[in-house]
Amino acid sequence: MFSHISSRLRLSAITVAALGATMALAVPAAHAAPTTTPEPSSASARTAAPAAPAKTAAAWAAGTRAYLVITAAGDTSAARTAVVNNGGTVFASYDAIGVVVAHSTSATFASTMRAVSGIQQVGATRTSDVPADAYNPALPANPAQSATTLTESNRWDMTQIKADQAWAVTTGSSSVKVGVLDTGVDDQHQDIAPNFNAADSVSCAYGKADTRAGAWRDVDTHGTHVAGTIAAAKNGKGVIGVAPGVKISSVRIAEPTSTLFFAENTVCGFMWAGDHGFKVTNNSYYTDPWQFNCPDNVDQAAIIEGVRRAQAYAESKGSLQVAAAGNSNYDLANKTTDNASPNDSTPVNRTITNACIDIPTELPGVVTVAAMGSGNVKASYSNFGNGVIDVAAPGGDGASGVYSTLPGGKYGTKSGTSMASPHVAGVAALLASVNPTLTPADLRDRLNSQANDTACPSDSRCTGTTTKNGFFGDGQVDALKAVGGSTPPPGKYFENLTDVAIADNATVESAITVSGVTGNAPATLKVGVDIKHTYIGDLKVDLVAPDGTVYTVHNRTGSGTDNIVQTFTVNASSEVANGVWKLRVNDNANQDTGKIDAWNLTF
Repeated sequence: MFSHISSRLRLSAITVAALGATMALAVPAAHAAPTTTPEPSSASARTAAPAAPAKTAAAWAAGTRAYLVITAAGDTSAARTAVVNNGGTVFASYDAIGVVVAHSTSATFASTMRAVSGIQQVGATRTSDVPADAYNPALPANPAQSATTLTESNRWDMTQIKADQAWAVTTGSSSVKVGVLDTGVDDQHQDIAPNFNAADSVSCAYGKADTRAGAWRDVDTHGTHVAGTIAAAKNGKGVIGVAPGVKISSVRIAEPTSTLFFAENTVCGFMWAGDHGFKVTNNSYYTDPWQFNCPDNVDQAAIIEGVRRAQAYAESKGSLQVAAAGNSNYDLANKTTDNASPNDSTPVNRTITNACIDIPTELPGVVTVAAMGSGNVKASYSNFGNGVIDVAAPGGDGASGVYSTLPGGKYGTKSGTSMASPHVAGVAALLASVNPTLTPADLRDRLNSQANDTACPSDSRCTGTTTKNGFFGDGQVDALKAVGGSTPPPGKYFENLTDVAIADNATVESAITVSGVTGNAPATLKVGVDIKHTYIGDLKVDLVAPDGTVYTVHNRTGSGTDNIVQTFTVNASSEVANGVWKLRVNDNANQDTGKIDAWNLTF
């Protein structure tokens, strides 16, 4: 979450660098109790699309409020009819989870609907009117792009979780899709465009999918920054994401102007994630307008249930949700007060208990992420809580912010649990890349078990053990362990990032010159291959040693599968290490072509 001048978008400060120039855009926001904001595959329609509304509003009217109407899962037709018969209109509906998004100008709509047979819960999702823009949404701006002279470097946050070492094993698979549920993403950015998946991107602002091209674009800067941390391309410029080989989809759930993330938007986002094959989603926000939703309040109880059902649906379709813990330096395991809600009208001071939850981060199944500063310490602003925090990751603090992408081809730093969460989403994407069959539960378990234990500092608020405590959960995530390594790569690393086109029935080669390695190559020479090519059953792939010896690593297997993104181990102990090594690719059939995107050797 960034502290969008508060803590709902769970970030605290921002500095932008454009073409090498640095300009402060905002001073760090105070870490007050959270307000509403984001902490911050193509499975084509694996389930039926949202049911058609029984009636749609012809035009916006002053006083229009939004509600979640909860009924039995499977068929919302009766609930939709009841909405219309009781002074409302159906804005969107989700049969699979029994949730209807209704609009009404009637002050008695919710109480009337609660008395209808078959209606389980009804709750207002906001304390302000639905904006008129909901009925005719304007497309976000498509910012002009600035080229950059910045070159990639190993940044502190990436080295702290060993992402730079993980890239020597794999950069992730392009078949893994990560959804960025946020303020939107600048898909034209030079570091995001190579990995952007427009086909599965959407706007869910106001609670209904808007699939127009560009509807997913950023109405702030937060989502673009998050997306770069997850999967900025490894292309020699700007920055590198934790998993620079995976695909990013933007699901904009923030509304323009307010940049608030209401419950119906989150429901739409999770349903989209489930239906479009997202292996992981990042959620750096909390669901507005309530910092904490309490089950003893009828409106908030419906919000909890509606978002819970949507999250459970996404998980049932194979999607793991990762979420930011928040930026208020608040003990989530010992809740007492909330003075920041509702944030869409006038906040009030209220007494709360642990039954009240921050959603989506405290929903069952969601990975809750705390933020660390440089040097394996708790970030000063990060929420905490023994039994609530699952893992921790770099979020930046003070002078050490997280440097990533910003709209318009720019780059800059932000700090917050909003910045920590995408590091974990990226590690989860690497886990899914090397273990495609892992379920969301498997991914959660591995994130926890592979995290590096981080002991409590001398701070009485941190309770628990070295292996699991309130500040760091199971510890700081480890990208190298996620891709199968437990120690740094054993030797020197060489790579070739130059694209080589692979034509039909042709043989092509890409060379790497190795120098400075003593003696022979190892018996466990690592050959990292990134070949973009449809129908890899056409391909034979060989490693050619400097003396011409051929080692076959792929021989026309995989049939109709697309792309080879894999690290092979070759016993090259009989070969002198220094010299020109080649990756040879032979295409053996017509119709399908591609390219050697990159390859590497680790000695």
